[in-house]
Amino acid sequence: MEKQQSELERDRQYCELCGKMENLLKCGRCRSSFYCSKEHQKQHWKKHKLICKEADRAQVSRQKPGQAPPPGDETAPEKGGEKRIPEQAESASPPRNSSTEAPEVGDRVGEDGSNNTATPNGQTSSSPQKLAMEYIVPCMNKHGICVVDNFLGADTGMGILENVKALHKSGKFTDGQLVSQKSDSTKDIRGDKITWIEGREAGCEKILFLMSRMDDLIRHCNGKLGNYTINGRTKAMVACYPGNGTRYVRHVDNPNGDGRCVTCIYYLNKDWNAKEHGGLLRVFPEGKAQFADIEPKFDRLLLFWSDRRNPHEVQPAFATRYAITVWYFDADERARAKGKYLTAAGEKGVKVELNKSTDPS
Repeated sequence: MEKQQSELERDRQYCELCGKMENLLKCGRCRSSFYCSKEHQKQHWKKHKLICKEADRAQVSRQKPGQAPPPGDETAPEKGGEKRIPEQAESASPPRNSSTEAPEVGDRVGEDGSNNTATPNGQTSSSPQKLAMEYIVPCMNKHGICVVDNFLGADTGMGILENVKALHKSGKFTDGQLVSQKSDSTKDIRGDKITWIEGREAGCEKILFLMSRMDDLIRHCNGKLGNYTINGRTKAMVACYPGNGTRYVRHVDNPNGDGRCVTCIYYLNKDWNAKEHGGLLRVFPEGKAQFADIEPKFDRLLLFWSDRRNPHEVQPAFATRYAITVWYFDADERARAKGKYLTAAGEKGVKVELNKSTDPS
């Protein structure tokens, strides 16, 4: 039962109203729906209350007679008939029979004690295989987007950041180009500066390690991500938005079938404050009214489908913003694209043996 609840939490890690995937709070009653704020929970309560009640009743029915409510259930009365306020909740829930007001949102995702190895977005600090199979595969197949925090740890992340800063200082970054055009209008569309890294270059050892860890994750996911068979990837695109409001307007990575199926981005920005620094990646999942705002936080890994299902934009950045992006190829689509004009991105492509570990050590 605990395993089922854990899988449910991982599978629904987005705000029910706006689709935001960060700093989420649980509904204090059903504990299976998430919101980015109390305000959004209240706005969504008219639709959510029927489902919330069903989940609430199901939770009660699973308890044995005389059994105490599960830990963290703030709707359970304690001595004196008062409602208990959990440590992470901001306030207590209203009475159980309230049908007009939403219960207060409860714990931050992954902080309720039900899985003490979980990090704020639900993934566990376990092996790449377990992370891939229990978190990334179900999340991608349901939502088409997946966030993994604390991917490599602070020390490794700092080593990668040092590699990137050294590259930037060396002057090897050039203006980002568009696959479809090269013109003076490019800067109006994207303001980043980039360089492509294979990983064997001097001073890029930590970047190579990151790429190997990405490859390991995809290797464990391979054959289970949609209908794709992944057999290669691009080199790593190291990008820097230098601040001053630089951005990348709404676009699709692979609108015309060049073979790229999964976009994988690693962020390197210490102490990033979106309110002050901007630079959010806003994703507009196809067919959904919600959008997802992803902060480019240090040691965060983001995966999403590369095709028309995920138009996205980088909002104006007002501080230096670093990211490393790798795109993985679907074998069939890549084969069809070869020899056509669509392979501009493929010039950066390399074959990756995904049937064995890619650990450079």
